Amino acid sequence: MSDDGTFDEDAIEAARKLFAGPVSFLKSAPSLEFIPDAIVPEVAFAGRSNVGKSSLLNALTGRNSLARTSNTPGRTQELNFFNVGGDPLHMRLVDMPGYGFAKAPKDVVKKWRFLVNDFLRGRDVLKRALVLIDARHGVKDVDREILEMLDKAAVSYRMVLTKADKIKATDLADVTAATAAEARKRPAAHPQILQTSSETGLGIPELRAAVIEAIG
Repeated sequence: MSDDGTFDEDAIEAARKLFAGPVSFLKSAPSLEFIPDAIVPEVAFAGRSNVGKSSLLNALTGRNSLARTSNTPGRTQELNFFNVGGDPLHMRLVDMPGYGFAKAPKDVVKKWRFLVNDFLRGRDVLKRALVLIDARHGVKDVDREILEMLDKAAVSYRMVLTKADKIKATDLADVTAATAAEARKRPAAHPQILQTSSETGLGIPELRAAVIEAIG
């Protein structure tokens, strides 16, 4: 990756090839005792409800329904793990439970906080989190809550704008600048912001490259 945050053609192609290979749902973990052994690097995806996380995971991996495998009722508050690569296994993606559900019972919110916080603090193989931000709304207080958790857990993270095709180019430039300003204030945040759209494919090659870059 260059100093301005862009990826060269070799990085883009290497990432495309990896995600064109085997990618499969591994398991859901309602608590830490169920998480898989920490044997390969992991990159986690976080985002508030309706940010488009499942659609982005499907676009990232080139599968139409990969994320839906773990999206059945009752699993929304679990950590979902996906294997990337065949033999040998290359890495894992972790779909973290969505946050910011206004009508959720307090005990559900409390369970979410404990599960996510304990996972972030205790997972040595977690190389980076990608925090998805709806481009139509920018960074909200509910997003800042997860950013604070990541900062305190010293987990490197990068903010990714979703649904970038839903707003005008000038508005997208403004929200990107505002999100970058938010990142500059935070100790664990990556300075560059990615713009993506799961519908048009905008930024998906770069997102793949960012995942590969994160695991080193």
